[in-house]
Amino acid sequence: MRLLLSNDDGLDALGLQTLHQYLSSAFDCTLVAPDRDRSGASNSLTLTRPLRPTCVREKQYKVDGTPSDCVNLAMSEVIDGKFDAVISGINHGPNLGDDVIYSGTVAAAMEARHLGRPSIAVSLVGNRHFDTAAKVIVQLLKDAHSLSLPANVLLNINVPDVPFSDLKGTKVTRLGYRHQAHPAIPAQHPKGLECYWIGALAGANDAAEGTDFHAVAEGYVSITPIHTDMTCHGALNYLNQWVNDLPL
Repeated sequence: MRLLLSNDDGLDALGLQTLHQYLSSAFDCTLVAPDRDRSGASNSLTLTRPLRPTCVREKQYKVDGTPSDCVNLAMSEVIDGKFDAVISGINHGPNLGDDVIYSGTVAAAMEARHLGRPSIAVSLVGNRHFDTAAKVIVQLLKDAHSLSLPANVLLNINVPDVPFSDLKGTKVTRLGYRHQAHPAIPAQHPKGLECYWIGALAGANDAAEGTDFHAVAEGYVSITPIHTDMTCHGALNYLNQWVNDLPL
């Protein structure tokens, strides 16, 4: 199996390099990742300037763009294109609940799914035990041949930041969601200009049993199937009735 590995933390991030270390002995791996931290880039593509992939070491490339740019270039045969699957991560920190809307890690996996390849986004809920998350992916890939998912579905995986032996197991989950984010934080600009940091993420609002938040808090690996259909199907009938009553 030929794997494309990417992330949003940058080519030399510990999470990505640890993942490569564990997978390269069993799989043919190519790394294509941003040249710097692009956390929070979501699904953005760079459309206002050309992009330049740079080979840093054998089968490892950095791109002066977003995570989605990296996967798009890699799979457009600019770098290779002939990949069987894409793994994005290991992210430095969680991608739980509505984090997936902003996550560059999830976006890289989503771009791969748009381009017709099975993909996984994997995040460590912390910044210590990256080897644990890497071992989880190795185990999952061993049985990947027996998994059949609908088109355009990718897997969002969150791993507790504990030694591998301390994991309690794996749970299939739905996305929870967070409370409203904290307000923007005023910052000091050297020229006295008004500027702000984006406010920090808030804690979980929906962390009920069955959510990704709950599984990770209980010590389980969370696996959530996600796709890009953001239609609220439950509201369609009500909305149709409302529209039909409008004098238009």
